[in-house]
Amino acid sequence: MSSAVLEALPDAASDQPAAPRESIAAAATFAELLNREVLRSERRRVLTLAAALSAIFALVLLALVVAPDLIAFIFHGPIPWRAPLTLFPPFIAYELSVAGLLTFFERRGRRHPMLGRYANALIETSFPTIMLLVFRSLSLDPRAAFAAWPVWLYFVFIILSTLRLDFALSLFTGAVAAVELFAIAYFQLDLSWRPDDFNQSFLFHLTRSAVLLASGVFAGLVARTLKSQFERALAAASARDRVTNLFGQHVSPQVVDRLLAMGAGETSEMRRVCVMFVDIRGFTAAARDRSPAEVVARLEAAFALLVEIVDGQHGVVNKFLGDGFLAMFGAPIDDPLAAAHAIAAAREMLSAVEESNRDHVWPIRIGIGVHIGEAVTGTVGSPRRKEYTVIGDTVNLASRLEALNKDFGSQLLISDAARIAAGEALGEAAPLGPIEIRGYAQPVTVWRLA
Repeated sequence: MSSAVLEALPDAASDQPAAPRESIAAAATFAELLNREVLRSERRRVLTLAAALSAIFALVLLALVVAPDLIAFIFHGPIPWRAPLTLFPPFIAYELSVAGLLTFFERRGRRHPMLGRYANALIETSFPTIMLLVFRSLSLDPRAAFAAWPVWLYFVFIILSTLRLDFALSLFTGAVAAVELFAIAYFQLDLSWRPDDFNQSFLFHLTRSAVLLASGVFAGLVARTLKSQFERALAAASARDRVTNLFGQHVSPQVVDRLLAMGAGETSEMRRVCVMFVDIRGFTAAARDRSPAEVVARLEAAFALLVEIVDGQHGVVNKFLGDGFLAMFGAPIDDPLAAAHAIAAAREMLSAVEESNRDHVWPIRIGIGVHIGEAVTGTVGSPRRKEYTVIGDTVNLASRLEALNKDFGSQLLISDAARIAAGEALGEAAPLGPIEIRGYAQPVTVWRLA
């Protein structure tokens, strides 16, 4: 097992200047993810609108073929083929081109310019207005034109504006629809306050425009709610990814949830922690005669079994070291029974390995070393890549104890400090006496548990 990971941490405070840079980088990453979600939502809106208009276009053409007299009756005059052919295809093509532009922005990591978003909202919302003007140009009865279905297209654009995820844009869409509908009614109809026909009433058209404006407000509120949900979801995902990146993908979901709840920090600190080293004995030699696929499969099967036991005893596998791993108890989450849980996990691992060997063509044997003491815990690495780790003499001694298993033919050795901390949970233990350990001037009292 490599000893490079056991070197002492220079200065816990030396890592602190990177925090502002990391906060800025995290904020930038969050902004990029949110921008990507906004662009995707915009593209869904545009494609939905293009699909809806294509369906309406097909229905209009079908009606002109199947029931031209009915169309003429509804609009108080015939509708020529050139009207829908002039209106729908260019606008559908425009929506598809906008979808392509949004895809381009997303792939390049660029933002959709706000001016462009407002211009797009103005162009889209003006489509029903253009339809009404075209109908009037066909010398149709203006009252019939204003009562026809194109007026209700305004609501389609307002409803779909929620996918812009922007309150102001939805409000703007509703305002454009309200102003344009009232404007063409004012100029196309002889409006008055007390007309004989309600279609020529100021109050009627003002009320209808007010409904469009109110629809824009409600659509904006929905858009704001959707955006807030996106932000919360992205924030939760980013926090979970951050914890996973710091503590490794082998941290159990339960531990991740607890770390998120307690707000795991990135600062380094000195704390009491129980460290466990686990190594698969003779694995490298046994692997020489097997294929890489067999080696990986055996390691994965063994680690899956052992890591689950560590998780069950409130421990965290901090890092894998070739054919072994480093686990810790009492960090990053405090555990007053860290030593007892570590020893319980060690004994359970030995029993589980012995049980699994009965059904496996490649039996393995593990060695475990456990020690408890003060250690520096926190994030270590570069500004671009960091991980949570535990470093110090406690880690060094736990590693030396695991290596001593080779000399004593044992499988589980613990320090005297771990024995005392475990208390009544220790169970049977055999003293090996003070042992000379490389790197230590004074002998260390070691206990054999298996």
